[in-house]
Amino acid sequence: MNALLRPSFQFTAAALACTFASLAMTLFAASGRAHNGPPFPIITDQRVGPCVVSLWIHPDIGNSPIFVLVDPPPGGAVPKDLKIEIGIQPVSGRLPEVLYPMSIADQRGQLEYKTEVQFDRQEFWKVRLILSTSAGGGESAAEVEATPLGYGRWDLLLFALPFLAVGFLWFKLMAKRRRRKGGVQPASFADTSLP
Repeated sequence: MNALLRPSFQFTAAALACTFASLAMTLFAASGRAHNGPPFPIITDQRVGPCVVSLWIHPDIGNSPIFVLVDPPPGGAVPKDLKIEIGIQPVSGRLPEVLYPMSIADQRGQLEYKTEVQFDRQEFWKVRLILSTSAGGGESAAEVEATPLGYGRWDLLLFALPFLAVGFLWFKLMAKRRRRKGGVQPASFADTSLP
C-alpha cells in the first residue's frame, strides 16, 4: 500500500517545492522598478557625427534607464572627448525639452553611456540623442511611448504562470506514467550482447 502512495507523495513534494521556490523568487526578487521586459532599441547602428550609435530604452513612467552603445565608424576610432546628452520632450509639446547628461561605462570592450530620464505620464515622447566632440557632433531623434508601471514583483509570478502550468502538467503526466508501469523499473543489461 505504501508503494502505491510513494509516487503520489513524490509528485506532491515536487509540486510543493516548485510552488515555494516560485513564491520565494517572487517575494524576494529585487524590484527592478517594475521591469516589464528588457530595454529595446529605438535607434540602431546609426551614424551620428564621428560614431555609430545604438540607443536602448526602457520607457516606464517614472525613472527610465537609457543606454547608448557607441562603436567607431569603419576604419576610425571613437573620439576621447565624446559627450552624449539625451533630450526628452512630450510629442504634444506640453513640456519643454529636458536634457540629461550621460555617464560613461566601459562594458568589456563595448563603450556604453547610461542615464535615467523621467517620464511623467503615458504618452508619446521625443527622444533626442545629442553627440558632441572636438571633431564634430551630430544628433538623431526617435519617438517612444512611455508605458505605465506593471505590477512590480507580481509581474514575475504573472509571467511565470505559463511555465509553472507546463511544469505542473509534466509532473502530473510523469506521476500517471509511474502509476501505470507500477513504479520505476531498473534497466537490465543482461541482453546487451553483440551478434
